[in-house]
Amino acid sequence: MPKKKTIKKTTKEKKIKAVLAAGAVTSNTKEAINLYGKSRFGEMKEGKVQYSLAEAIFLVEAKKMDVYVKNKKILSKKFLEKAQDLDKKILTKYIVFKDLRKRGYIVKTALKFGADFRVYEKGKKPGEEHARWILYPVKESETMTWHDFSAKNRVAHSTKKKLLIAVVDEENDVTYYEVAWTRP
Repeated sequence: MPKKKTIKKTTKEKKIKAVLAAGAVTSNTKEAINLYGKSRFGEMKEGKVQYSLAEAIFLVEAKKMDVYVKNKKILSKKFLEKAQDLDKKILTKYIVFKDLRKRGYIVKTALKFGADFRVYEKGKKPGEEHARWILYPVKESETMTWHDFSAKNRVAHSTKKKLLIAVVDEENDVTYYEVAWTRP
């Protein structure tokens, strides 16, 4: 009896082709739109998916995205350098972003709230639910005045969210502190 030949079908997942221009990372590819629908990476704006720098770094590191500048693909190291030129605190922000995404949270920018990120509880989707936390990533070596701390807490309270401070230590481990108003 002749042996059956088995055909091994491999489907190589296509990477998102994204463009870095004017400080923004965007893509209008099918892969970008599918990933947005499935995992909420990026935000839909004018028919394109726009990524925060932390999201783009995460996707490049995960080998799900290639970034192009003026129609030329750039290496991940070069992209990281460009991201650092755009945002001096991007490495601290990225460490926190990566930690939370790996834990299953959705992390989005929160510039309109005066914060770095807003964080959604596991299973909650932006646009359908509200974020639970306003997040500020800081290095362990940084200092924060009581005035800064109070201002961050007021922003969280006024947006009906809890304040989350993420402290990144020298080993890039993250410790989270949740702050909430209490009544006596």
